[in-house]
Amino acid sequence: MSEVQRRKYSQEEKNAIFDGEFMPHIDSMYNFGYRLTFDEDDAKDLVQDTYLKAYRFINSFEQGTNAKAWLFRILKNSFINEYRKKSKQPTKVDYQEVETYYNSDDVHYQSTSDLRAESVKDMLGDEISNALNSLAVDFRTVIILCDLEGFTYEEMAKILDIPIGTVRSRLHRARNLLKEKLQGYAQNMGYNTDEEE
Repeated sequence: MSEVQRRKYSQEEKNAIFDGEFMPHIDSMYNFGYRLTFDEDDAKDLVQDTYLKAYRFINSFEQGTNAKAWLFRILKNSFINEYRKKSKQPTKVDYQEVETYYNSDDVHYQSTSDLRAESVKDMLGDEISNALNSLAVDFRTVIILCDLEGFTYEEMAKILDIPIGTVRSRLHRARNLLKEKLQGYAQNMGYNTDEEE
């Protein structure tokens, strides 16, 4: 087995790679992080963690290769690790916040807003966003990477660390699930959804 050769970059080269190849993707990284976490602060933390790891392990990055795919893989792995850690912890409730809410005068007022819908309402319709957000994380991830971020199957396989065949089948299943979820919406919008051909 051949090991990945690690290059020793100078501090100046590290900064040039970071600024020139990593930083242009920060918006895409945030969008991907937000679509995985559904929380602005968690997405920012995930992006920050990704960039810290990218800088820390910059010697394992081969300059001139696909920096965006490398960063997406780090972000995806960080998300999975954090998700596993959180899923093993019991849910926490801030009883002070609950007590304050129920003791307030506007207890009947519904002020909760859906940040997911607000943040993507200019890009996608509410129904599409809700359908995408309701997919399991594996299906949602392939849709985001392929259809929203424009990665190739090969790049997605590297980011997700799965075979290309799995990428294709997962994407096919994800698109079919979205199609099922959006069929009524498509009919309301005037699209013919009859499957007779």
